[in-house]
Amino acid sequence: MSVEAADRVAAVTSSRPGTPLQTSWFEFLLDGSLLENHLLKPNPDPTGVQLIIQFLEQASKPSVNEQNQVQPPADNRRNRTLKLLALKVAAHLKWDLDVLEKGLTIPVLNMLLNELLCVSKVPPGVKHVDLDLSTLPPTTAMAVVIYNRWAIRTIVLSSFPEKQTKPGPHQMNMLSIVQQEKEMTDNILTVLKEQATDSISVLEGALQLKKDFYVHTLRTLDLLAADAAANGETESSTAGLLISADELHCQVHYDVGGIFFQQGCTDQSAYQKARDHFRQTKELLKKLDSTVHVHLDEKRLAGYWNACKALTEQCDSDSQTTGYNHINSLIRAHSYQAVIEAFIKDNVSRSLPNNFRRSVLREFLYKAQQGESGLDEVCHKLCVCNAVRDALEGEILSVRFQQLLLKPSKRMVDFILEVCTLSLEKELCVALRELPLLFVVSSHKLFMELLKEEERKVLVEQMRKRSATINLSAKPLPSFYDIPASASVNIGQLEQQLILLLEPRRIRQILIELHGMAERPFWRVNSKWEVPPDYINVILGIKDNLTKDLVYILMAKGLHCISIKDFAHARQLFSACLELVTEFSPKLRQVMLNEMLLLEVRAHETMAAEGSKERPPPDLVSRVRGYLEMRIHDLPLRQVVGEECVAFMLNWRENDYLTLQVPPSLVMNNPYIKLGQLLASTCKELPGPKECRRTAKELWEVVVQICSMSIQHKRNNDGRVGLIKHRESSMGILYRSKFITFVKKLREPLVLTTLISLFVRLHSIVRDDIVNEVTAEHLTIWPSTLANIQAVDVEAVAVTVKELVSYALTLNPNNQSWLITQADIYFVTNQYSAALNLYLQAGAVSSDFFTKAVPPDVYTDQVLKRMIKCCSMMNCHTQVAVLCQFLREVDYMTAFKALQEQNSHDAMDSFYDYIWDVTILEYLTHIHHKRGETEKRQIAIKAIGQAELNTSNPEEVLQLAAQKRKKRFLQAMAKLYF
Repeated sequence: MSVEAADRVAAVTSSRPGTPLQTSWFEFLLDGSLLENHLLKPNPDPTGVQLIIQFLEQASKPSVNEQNQVQPPADNRRNRTLKLLALKVAAHLKWDLDVLEKGLTIPVLNMLLNELLCVSKVPPGVKHVDLDLSTLPPTTAMAVVIYNRWAIRTIVLSSFPEKQTKPGPHQMNMLSIVQQEKEMTDNILTVLKEQATDSISVLEGALQLKKDFYVHTLRTLDLLAADAAANGETESSTAGLLISADELHCQVHYDVGGIFFQQGCTDQSAYQKARDHFRQTKELLKKLDSTVHVHLDEKRLAGYWNACKALTEQCDSDSQTTGYNHINSLIRAHSYQAVIEAFIKDNVSRSLPNNFRRSVLREFLYKAQQGESGLDEVCHKLCVCNAVRDALEGEILSVRFQQLLLKPSKRMVDFILEVCTLSLEKELCVALRELPLLFVVSSHKLFMELLKEEERKVLVEQMRKRSATINLSAKPLPSFYDIPASASVNIGQLEQQLILLLEPRRIRQILIELHGMAERPFWRVNSKWEVPPDYINVILGIKDNLTKDLVYILMAKGLHCISIKDFAHARQLFSACLELVTEFSPKLRQVMLNEMLLLEVRAHETMAAEGSKERPPPDLVSRVRGYLEMRIHDLPLRQVVGEECVAFMLNWRENDYLTLQVPPSLVMNNPYIKLGQLLASTCKELPGPKECRRTAKELWEVVVQICSMSIQHKRNNDGRVGLIKHRESSMGILYRSKFITFVKKLREPLVLTTLISLFVRLHSIVRDDIVNEVTAEHLTIWPSTLANIQAVDVEAVAVTVKELVSYALTLNPNNQSWLITQADIYFVTNQYSAALNLYLQAGAVSSDFFTKAVPPDVYTDQVLKRMIKCCSMMNCHTQVAVLCQFLREVDYMTAFKALQEQNSHDAMDSFYDYIWDVTILEYLTHIHHKRGETEKRQIAIKAIGQAELNTSNPEEVLQLAAQKRKKRFLQAMAKLYF
């Protein structure tokens, strides 16, 4: 036993002799058989998920070299074993994501599943959506499925509100640690959300596979560890735990249904997709005898199912219409009186859950808030119906109902008594404790008719006795603020309103009410409320707790409104916040002015992205300049504000300011202004002479530095010196990820064309493949060599050029230059179908869908040769022969070779009408005669016999015939590939 273990045993046995000894993580490294025995215990301590956290935490600890420099975690045997141990624990838990998600944070589970992908030999650097699951080894395919299931489940779970733990006095000191973990989680969520469509496609692909699946077990993981050369084709691939196709499909349908349901709030059609997946989940659940590997909440599934049916306005034809569907159909038909009657009847049958009834009331309140007329009385009556139901079940009456009772109109008391009469007669009357209401109720006509005289006297006496315990001499009725602070349900309802409301005055009123009930930080009510880390210390430094809550919540809600492009509400919230902080904090006043500037910039950029051509008002441009030049001591500044201001100036072609008027100190200190100045200068000089390309060279050098790797020397255990390459290099003025984020805020076509041109040239240099180069505009302005080519991250350049061109095409899908560049990228990466599609798109947008001739600067000989190769690689040899005619000099050699191919995947003789070159048609006739293909030979003869192709015709007639066939052929190709 090690010294550390002995000390621990001594300490534990001396203090708590009866407590079972907890096994330490390092003991599992020393004894290979210990893990399985430990996990098989009834209540292992530590538990499985705790062990996963310990193993991965130890494996990811940074190391320190001889110079006391912090290094990334070493890739050594110890760390690899720790990661394998974590995977073995997850395998023991049968990869139950429910268990793993409850016990592990998102960053830890992300690390665990990425290790699973690694050991399962999922091809690195390949998007999962590009993998064919049917061709992968079973455990490899299952690893991909598990990871993408987790990805979409995490997106769904992150959208749920989280109850935040109450902070203790020591927790504020951990703010930076919590903030770091939150940033990691946010970064992972951002990536998962960007890849959500791909994850859904992967899982939908898995649903098409009808074979059984295998998942890694402790044994298969041992096999992989023993065989370092295992490539996924070893015995471990099918020696795993068998999971039937039905079981996996049932779970995947449930998970995919969940994310489609979550997307339904922005895309109504997603509810139908969710409904289809939940239907198949239910069918598979019935089919399965046991559901060992299916982990889902059947009550939640039933809730999803009912919600989907209501939202898609469909009911099952083979089942009786449920109460939910009945109520929802009445709401859709605007039969509001019928809804009220249904609620009154339900007070007797009690078939509808209280939470559903409350949700119906909330829906009507929302409709009334949105301005739908005539709903106030409906809301009041539904509130009464729910209050009667609450009273019958002994629940606390809602705040909203108590507010109604503060001003009891005769009409409302009539309705209350009517509901009581139809529900359970006199019980509600017994529960009344308010003396004025007692007299109103007891003298009411319905009350008199409802009970016999003896019953009435007894009931009134009981009510008097109950109300006598409450002193009402000071006030005939209590005010809303006098509701007891101990009524936690009331606080919860006010907090719910606080979360939902966007009206600043009402938010302030509710906060005042809440602070009257309890002293606690209400800015923590909703974990989704976030303010930028740059501002949090200033806001939390506000001494008055009510003001602190109000500033935090107004800013958080305003930022959320901006994120969903609700700029009108954002302006209201920010204006109220500005008015508030102006009274006591000049620093926060300037912070709010900066955020309001960012709001106006984003609002104007959103309008522009939606097609508006209106230039920004001079006042806004002036405020942007003022921000860029602002220098106030000790003022927290968000980098994103400056970033978007520079992008705004570039998008609206304020190049003179960026190149001539911006102060030099700003250029030196702000990387975004430096980039903006270089881009503006380069764009102004295009397509200028060579002597005007100084700024283009400077921009080139800045971008090359951003895409370079920082290389660090490290001495290995054997004494040799190795190199560590850091992808996110700090050598440049920006990290590459931040540079990409900045570029994706740009819309100006010339700026984007310039950046695409730069990256295409850089890509060509680092790839060093002259034959397969990507083309773009203005390539000649950039240098043709690199001084230190080894330092440039080739993969980063390739990824960036793809991202940049894809983003540009989302802004303008009809830019023929960008389409050709994108097509070239697909071509040089051997994606021939996608490349041909884009080459055809470029031709279509430059010729009004081929009604005119495609300009020769679009379909150059290089583009045409690439289109020919695309067709050839897809075995469309007749199309190759037709395209060979498009070249300036007809390529007979390639055309004849293509026509000799008998395994052609195109329509062959149906393309003969598009051939105008008589030599090619004569060769076709010869080939078919030689093969004995009589019918095809006749088609070729018919084509060659057309009068307009007679070689004796004038040149203009022959040209006209060629142009007509070119257009028709390209239109036919477009129908095939678009």
